[in-house]
Amino acid sequence: MMFGAAATTVNNAVAILNDLGLTEEQLSPSLKALANADTRYLRDLKINISNALGAATLQKKEAYLIALAVMVNEKNSLLQEAFTKMAIGEGANEKEIAEVISCASLMATNNVYYRFRHFMHEDFYNNAQAGIRMSIMMNPLIGKEFFELISLVVSSINGCEMCVTSHEKNLVQHGTEKQRIHDAVRLGAVLRSLTVLL
Repeated sequence: MMFGAAATTVNNAVAILNDLGLTEEQLSPSLKALANADTRYLRDLKINISNALGAATLQKKEAYLIALAVMVNEKNSLLQEAFTKMAIGEGANEKEIAEVISCASLMATNNVYYRFRHFMHEDFYNNAQAGIRMSIMMNPLIGKEFFELISLVVSSINGCEMCVTSHEKNLVQHGTEKQRIHDAVRLGAVLRSLTVLL
């Protein structure tokens, strides 16, 4: 049992987990270190997660599915399971969950391949046939706009400039408000910071 100010930050660490359907037993060494040092960052992180997941431009189901894609990309099975449950609680079905997982996997391919082409600045690579099947992008179950939005978030995390600019352009052409794009990428960024600690 901890006492005084330190207990507050431990409570913040536990509260972060509880908000995601996790328990105190799942506190990671990093979260414990922050709690034991009485860091103010835990309070900031809790607020950041809450604000990002609660963005007005994203429905709860959308926010949780974006979060799921981030966790698949980051290979965080604990949070992948947590956000899957939260998305299902907001009406997501198994096929939608599977498509989001597939989207994250496809971006893992595209982000490496197109980042390489962008780095090289050579006509040969730019003109070469990619030879990568992407039929899932043609008529996605979750809708073209939302598939593009998830693709943008994952591409942003993976640092592929070519993919980021392409998906952002497609979204704008689709009529997506820039505030929605901003909020989705911010959500990905904030959740990426959480995966560093779990």
